[in-house]
Amino acid sequence: MTAVLPAGRANAGRPGPSAAKVADIYNKAGLESGFQGPAPLRPAQPVYGTRADGGLSAGAVTMVPMEERGVVVIGGGPAGLAAALGARRAGAADVLIIERDRSLGGILNQCIHDGFGLFLYDESISGPEYAERLAGEVAAAGIPCETGAMVLDLGPDRLLRVNSRAGYRLIRASAVVLAMGCRERTREMIEIPGTRPAGIFTAGSAQNLVNLQNIRLGNEAVILGSGDIGLIMARRLTFEGMRVKGVFELMPWPNGLERNIRQCLTDFGIPLELSHTIVDIRGRDRLESVVVAAVGENLEPLPGGEREVACDTLLVSVGLIPENELSKRAGVELSPLTGGAVVDENFMTTVPGIFSCGNVLHIHDVADFASNEGFRAGESAAAFARERRAVGPRLRVRSGDGVRYALPQLVRPGAAGVELNFRVARPRRDCRVAVKGLASGRTYFRKAYKRLLPSELQRIVVRPAVEEDLEVACHG
Repeated sequence: MTAVLPAGRANAGRPGPSAAKVADIYNKAGLESGFQGPAPLRPAQPVYGTRADGGLSAGAVTMVPMEERGVVVIGGGPAGLAAALGARRAGAADVLIIERDRSLGGILNQCIHDGFGLFLYDESISGPEYAERLAGEVAAAGIPCETGAMVLDLGPDRLLRVNSRAGYRLIRASAVVLAMGCRERTREMIEIPGTRPAGIFTAGSAQNLVNLQNIRLGNEAVILGSGDIGLIMARRLTFEGMRVKGVFELMPWPNGLERNIRQCLTDFGIPLELSHTIVDIRGRDRLESVVVAAVGENLEPLPGGEREVACDTLLVSVGLIPENELSKRAGVELSPLTGGAVVDENFMTTVPGIFSCGNVLHIHDVADFASNEGFRAGESAAAFARERRAVGPRLRVRSGDGVRYALPQLVRPGAAGVELNFRVARPRRDCRVAVKGLASGRTYFRKAYKRLLPSELQRIVVRPAVEEDLEVACHG
């Protein structure tokens, strides 16, 4: 069965909108279209439709053209841009970036504070500057980018269904790099009881409204959670003339970087209360107050430990979730510990030819680290697209005592110089991290640390060739 437009639709034979018409529409809306007119039909090429089982059927109908591409990167943020550059520098001649937003850069565009580029460019720059530099390098390398385009589906055979300004089409890629980033946890996800008044925002949406749309959110704010975006927004709201009455964190330790706690809270006299959470939200049309309670070791509210805090704005900064809907559609195995894909030392997932990097793989503290992963994933994708080598058996890496997660979770037998990332489960002092073989008990790596924090991602290198499953553990 081939793909045809349903009977009764008036589209058949009707010319698409001209580039001038679309540009006029976008100009009136204050947007840039980037639209060059309808994609030309290619009668000489086979065109594909979708069967009921999700597969493809070839036919003579020229409504859904198929493209063959080299390396396709899904996402144009710090990891995606770096992945495209890594692939091009590794020799991939055909690289394409698909970004659903209307501009490249991802979350960087609303992060107007500095602190970016310390590792990649050896200087402190703002998020938009960091994005501009990476995008400039992509442009200089001649890598095409499609913005305002959405990947609707991704199959294990690396078939992408893409809807863009030029229309709907299919792309068959030799290799795919997943770099879709992450999304925020909301009030509903953590089930805070109470009414649903105006004035409640996730920290990221508040950052967008304040930094990009110049909107003042209110007069008095409370922040739930000590994630880095929430800490940065505490300072930003103070700059806007709002009074931030406190940051309340459920855990007995903060979840943001120490530098952000110092620069965004301590320097501005904003209190941080650990082992506290919000148990009620009050207000009808507009938020009027929240009820804060202390929690015990089991993270449950303590009786008699409640108090009401008047405020008209609440920011929720309670964690990020890797955006892995496409990964699931492709059949990629996901880790319950990171929320991202299970990958090997080359950032290849459990589906051959599909790679993952950046915040879609695991949440990063620093954008430079996400870009570093992107460069390496892009290089690996270019090598796979060029060589198409078979994927053999891979060994497992698991997290042991005191370690929240270790990544990569897979390693090829015989691989040497493997870089491992890990986070501890809770703050540790005077501890030792060891990587041991599960079968032999051999120590592949050992290092002593004065202090480790859950908010700081650690990197180690296992230099000996790996010949067995490994465990990463923290003791002492």
